[in-house]
Amino acid sequence: MNIREKLRDKKKIIVKVGSSSLTYEETGEINYFRLERLIREITDLKNMGKDVILVTSGAIAVGTKTMNLPNRPNCLEEKQAVAAVGQANLMMIYQKIFSEYNQHVAQILITKNLIDQPVRRQNAQNTLNTLLKMGAIPIVNENDTVATEEIVYGDNDTLSAIVGKLVSADLLILLSDINGLYDSDPRKNDDAKLIPHVTEITDNIQHMAGGAGTVNGTGGMATKISAAKIATSNGIDMVIANASVDNVIEKIIYGEEIGTLFIAK
Repeated sequence: MNIREKLRDKKKIIVKVGSSSLTYEETGEINYFRLERLIREITDLKNMGKDVILVTSGAIAVGTKTMNLPNRPNCLEEKQAVAAVGQANLMMIYQKIFSEYNQHVAQILITKNLIDQPVRRQNAQNTLNTLLKMGAIPIVNENDTVATEEIVYGDNDTLSAIVGKLVSADLLILLSDINGLYDSDPRKNDDAKLIPHVTEITDNIQHMAGGAGTVNGTGGMATKISAAKIATSNGIDMVIANASVDNVIEKIIYGEEIGTLFIAK
């Protein structure tokens, strides 16, 4: 059995989906086709007996569209305001679609200072693990409404890895608008090659990661490498894959060579 085939045995799985995968970049509207497919795949994981935590971005992107703003806000106060609107709408949508598959969801909003404080960290850990034992699907996002520049994670890639560490997850799946890690920027180099496996995050790997994300998101490949460092150093395998691929989660779980697999230490 190769390393990919072993992913099917993973019991506790974190799935992170980025804003760019939840919305259409051209309009900012929610991509319901992709969202419903994601929810169906997560339900299938549950039906296989897996514990699943969904880490979702999208509150600011959804709030920006809901409030009919022409562009994503830049100032902190406006980001917090549209996040409050967007988070409510986002959870309403998740609740509605997950309920169609007879799944119960729970909202967990986290800020960095919560994780940094031992008592609050333990409380968050207890709540997440209890929800999993009860059969619910925790839906985690950063609490953009109260986060300030000092305590903001800035991306949910890092947050998802920290949540994985918090609950001792076995596998972290980062779904984005990119196929995985390339040896050079595929947007600039047609000959760029996808790297299927990473066993060690070297300086060269970090150099390959490049820069920033997309219009509706904050995380680029560099933040995903940061997440991989946290995950793999805590015994968590991590896969970066494209959310637009049909049945992407199923393909990962069943060992297909899709995306980039970062192998835990």
